[in-house]
Amino acid sequence: MTYNNFREDLMEQFVGLDVSQQETHVCVVDRDGVALWRGTCASSPAQIAAIINEKAPSAVRVGLETGPLATWHWHALKALGLPVICIDARHAKAVLSMQINKTDRNDAYGLAQIMRTGWYREVGVKSLDAHKVRAILGARAQLVGMRTDLRNQIRGLLKVFGIILERHGGKSFQARVMQVAQDDGIPGQSLQALLAILTSIERQLDRLNRIASNQARLNPICRNLMTIPGVGALTAVAFVAAIEDPRKFAKSTSVGAYFGLTPKRYQSGETDLSGRVSKCGDGLVRVYLYEAANSLLVGSRKWSSLKAWGMRIAKRSGMNKAKVAVARKLAVIMHQMWTTGEEFRWSNTVNDAAQVEVPAA
Repeated sequence: MTYNNFREDLMEQFVGLDVSQQETHVCVVDRDGVALWRGTCASSPAQIAAIINEKAPSAVRVGLETGPLATWHWHALKALGLPVICIDARHAKAVLSMQINKTDRNDAYGLAQIMRTGWYREVGVKSLDAHKVRAILGARAQLVGMRTDLRNQIRGLLKVFGIILERHGGKSFQARVMQVAQDDGIPGQSLQALLAILTSIERQLDRLNRIASNQARLNPICRNLMTIPGVGALTAVAFVAAIEDPRKFAKSTSVGAYFGLTPKRYQSGETDLSGRVSKCGDGLVRVYLYEAANSLLVGSRKWSSLKAWGMRIAKRSGMNKAKVAVARKLAVIMHQMWTTGEEFRWSNTVNDAAQVEVPAA
């Protein structure tokens, strides 16, 4: 190592950012962990970049935690040429909890030390396009929940007056409510207000469903994934937006764990326990995969090797565990199809359906 290179190594600087909505605490440390500068600035990428360029011109790594503003700051600071790294907030908490006093100033110092030691695992920040798709799916999920709450509210209101809605009448929910509801009085006024909101929500849901369907139709990867029985436009679009780049998984079998569909494990000495699924990662994609598994096992009439495999698990361990296992298998298959470009293989044998006795749901 030459003298100049040795001097450059000594000048290496590491920056920790504790970001809040209004103010960001900044800490700069050298390669020996000595704090060179501590201070605050406004929580805008331009202000943060100006401080780093002034106080840490030899910054090697700039670290911040995952949070509501992390995506915006990461993309903006990257565009400004800074070596920014985003780390999991749970990982950072495990390290920062060693400090006696929990302050924003100390958190920035702790993050700078994490950057210096390299004891972190970088979080992959999704592109803004992927976040736009996620925003559509998230808004749709919120509206679905609101629709369910409103329908339950209406059913509960009618039960007070001895009116019980039939669930299967060949008519829409609104039509059944209007058929049995009073035209005037307090119940009628309340029902009209709730029905007006429900109608508006369903109109917006239809709009978001069309947007998601168009996204899937225009994406060849989504179209290929939709050849899998049970996988619709929402599942395909959510899966592609969540993973974005299939190359970040060395093995397709890792995708199930990424979406929290593998059991948690606790091992210490002679104790070795396997629990429920971890439920880590993108919860919305996990729900879509579970619904796709349910559709494949219960709704699909055409048999496949995947369905036969799931039904054998259902016969042995119950339908609920079979749905989780099939959801995990679907994630693996979808990643493999995305990587190789092949279509879904329905069956390798002709006796899949004959080998399984369908259990009661």
